Amino acid sequence: MDFSQPLLVAVVINTVLIAIALLIPKKLLTPAGYANAWLLGVIVWTAFGWQAYTTTLFYFFAGSAVTKIGMATKEAYGIAEDRGGVRGPGNVWGSALTGALCALGVVVLSGLAPNALSVWRPLLALGFVASFSTKLSDTTATEIGKAYGERTFLITTLQPVPRGTEGAVSLEGTLAGIGGSIALALVAWVCGLITPYGVGLCMIAAFIATTVESLIGATLEGQFGWLTHDLVNIINTTVGALVAVGLAWLLK
Repeated sequence: MDFSQPLLVAVVINTVLIAIALLIPKKLLTPAGYANAWLLGVIVWTAFGWQAYTTTLFYFFAGSAVTKIGMATKEAYGIAEDRGGVRGPGNVWGSALTGALCALGVVVLSGLAPNALSVWRPLLALGFVASFSTKLSDTTATEIGKAYGERTFLITTLQPVPRGTEGAVSLEGTLAGIGGSIALALVAWVCGLITPYGVGLCMIAAFIATTVESLIGATLEGQFGWLTHDLVNIINTTVGALVAVGLAWLLK
């Protein structure tokens, strides 16, 4: 294999891994979900290499694992994820569209304006990581809050509400969400995708973005048919990426 051709490497590696995943009895994605994950993997590897691919895999496995935590409790309350947590195409792009756009930005710049890569690649990499850090924070906060939140409050009024209510927050979920955002950013740092400074920016951005997501859930989600949960996830991750990149730009 010609390792100087990242697109070729991406296609081969993703094809092999998706084929293996389809053969494993325990599925984490639907068949359509795996097809979309293949495309996502090709985009990510082509743009950022194994570093971003590893970071994405960490998000995928960590997010799937945390969904399983306290499943019996969540099922008893009727607030467990559909299909037992098995993700479909909407889940894939709701979580990863923003990161994929950051990756596509690098691919486009590589072809049209390679001289600009030295400036924009680090910022797009930070946006990529911040988007996934935000989504893992959201997923962790939601799932831990559903399973273990002792006192759950609506973010707009601070009135007690049942677990699983859109826009609800809990201390347990909030702390878990912060931990999730830091964990993913640390993986990205160890892989060499962002700096230690970037880890802090991702944590701040994820906290702000998940707060915005809770506000949307408490006020707008459910009021409009077009404002689906997957679209809210895209807004959430986009806010996280923009906040991280904006802070990096302002503080440089």
